[in-house]
Amino acid sequence: MPARQSTPALTLLALGVVFGDIGTSPLYAVKETFSTDHGIALTDENILAGLSLMFWSLMAVVSLKYVLLIMRADNRGEGGIMALIALATKAIKDQPHWRIPLLVIGVFGASLFYGDAVLTPAISVLSAVEGLEVGTEAFKPYVVPIAVGVLAALFAFQARGTETVGRFFGPVTLFWFIAIGAAGIYGIAREPAVLAALNPLHALRFLLTHVAESFVVLGAVVLVVTGAEALYADMGHFGKRPVRIGWFSLVAPALVLNYFGQGALLMTNPDAAANPFYWLVPGWALYPMVALATAATVIASQAVISGAFSITRQAVQLGFLPRVNIVHTSPREIGQIYIPSANWILCAMVIGAVIGFGSSSRLAGAYGVAVTGTMLVDTLLTFFVIRYAWRYPLWLCLFATGFFLVIDLAFFSATLLKTKDGGWFPLVIGSGVFLVMSTWRRGREVLLDHVRRSSVPLEPFLKSLFAEPPQRVPGTAVFLTATPDVTPHALLHSLKHYRTLHERVVFLTVEFRDVPWVPFEERVRCEKLRNNCWRVRVRYGFMNRLDILRALELCGAMGLEFNLMETSFFLSREKIVPAVGGIAPMARWREHIFSALARNAANITDYLNIPTNCVVELGTRVEI
Repeated sequence: MPARQSTPALTLLALGVVFGDIGTSPLYAVKETFSTDHGIALTDENILAGLSLMFWSLMAVVSLKYVLLIMRADNRGEGGIMALIALATKAIKDQPHWRIPLLVIGVFGASLFYGDAVLTPAISVLSAVEGLEVGTEAFKPYVVPIAVGVLAALFAFQARGTETVGRFFGPVTLFWFIAIGAAGIYGIAREPAVLAALNPLHALRFLLTHVAESFVVLGAVVLVVTGAEALYADMGHFGKRPVRIGWFSLVAPALVLNYFGQGALLMTNPDAAANPFYWLVPGWALYPMVALATAATVIASQAVISGAFSITRQAVQLGFLPRVNIVHTSPREIGQIYIPSANWILCAMVIGAVIGFGSSSRLAGAYGVAVTGTMLVDTLLTFFVIRYAWRYPLWLCLFATGFFLVIDLAFFSATLLKTKDGGWFPLVIGSGVFLVMSTWRRGREVLLDHVRRSSVPLEPFLKSLFAEPPQRVPGTAVFLTATPDVTPHALLHSLKHYRTLHERVVFLTVEFRDVPWVPFEERVRCEKLRNNCWRVRVRYGFMNRLDILRALELCGAMGLEFNLMETSFFLSREKIVPAVGGIAPMARWREHIFSALARNAANITDYLNIPTNCVVELGTRVEI
């Protein structure tokens, strides 16, 4: 984030990235809240109650919980559920019994994010294109194909990066919020009585008199807060201040005006409930609004897709996912990345969701489960941060997070009612991702434990090796090892086959810290061992770009100069197979999953940005 950029400029940029998801909620939130399927009559009092629920949900969940509270829990300026997991686990270092439960809860919340990443593009683009049906029913057969075409083009574009088009996102989103706010004022002017919905008594009275029905309505009201997590997740790109200014000065007022404008329309014309967003705009503005809505939903989808790439990279670097091929699409902006495997898996699932569900109304039931699940996890993790990291009194922590926990549980329980109507979809996605993450994490722990137990300690090995030293040959050998205190298998195999040793030997360990960024002055640590051998540790945060060659350049200031033409990198490539007999540390079926994930992990030389013509790989068979 360049220091020279002003707060207004950063606020404009944030509009196109941070608020895209929540900003497109008016397309479907009111329609689903007042759907006739709920069995609630569209009387003035019920409409005021529904709008009151929507308004106070925005205020409580977005304004209070995320913008004012959770955004304070930044990990060196970065947000998002992975940063929150890192903060929470660091906070309870003196309470080790909480570590495993927190990791399980946090990983499941991160897994549900992928369900959100599938459903946001699907429901947003589909609801925008459905505006064509308002103009004429003749467009109805073409809504799904058009939505699929827009989404396919969006995913195909990812490989080119977003640097060029990104500068247009902010102005388009700014125009979008101005337009929906103006449409809301237009509707409110025709029925000013709708402003009575600001009184929370309307919502409370409805909840008390329609207990069963209100629970169903909550499952639709939650759609107004979809995208709230993005405010926290993306704040690292722009800072807290621009996000807060953007929310309170433009986004929240525009959303409230539009929701109330749609409510005013329903009070005068209940038949508009089929699609109140598009019925709200004048006839002459319908098709321009469809075009603007489509552009806004593409921007919202882009933000979620980029977020999926970012959280995937963070999960890889924190050890929850196997290595993947990461392409940096901008030479200047480190956060702009493209992950081909994640992109095309997401593309297939998003298009499958659009075709399978067929309408935004049917997708809405599936959408809420992923969002509310992630928000619930955020609240639970926040408790441990404010209690054990900030050291606030227990009663205050329980009150602050307990208030939001009740709201989150109410929303999550309400969306679970739609499990059979589509809510199963994000739960299946989240469960699948959770299985992969937990299996990979556990498999890596088992593998590293096996390597430690079967390896030779490095210091005694070097002492015995140089008692009768092998022949030394010119050049530098860099042995990559995950455990800096043991002898790499690649070195043992090299001595066995070549019976020589380079004149300079470096044992290189890449470590990932549970912080977003590790500054250059802390990036490299060099330790000189005996007989021109060195131990080098390179540290990265989960937001840092991996570049081993650049990191090794920093060793020069510590007396370790590298000439790439005279340097060879030796890697151990483990072939992982399930052990036969004995007590398995993991279930057999999970061992097979871990083995398959390991075989399909991206090449480590590409992952660490090491030239392939400098690499020697030596294989070893590992049973777990």
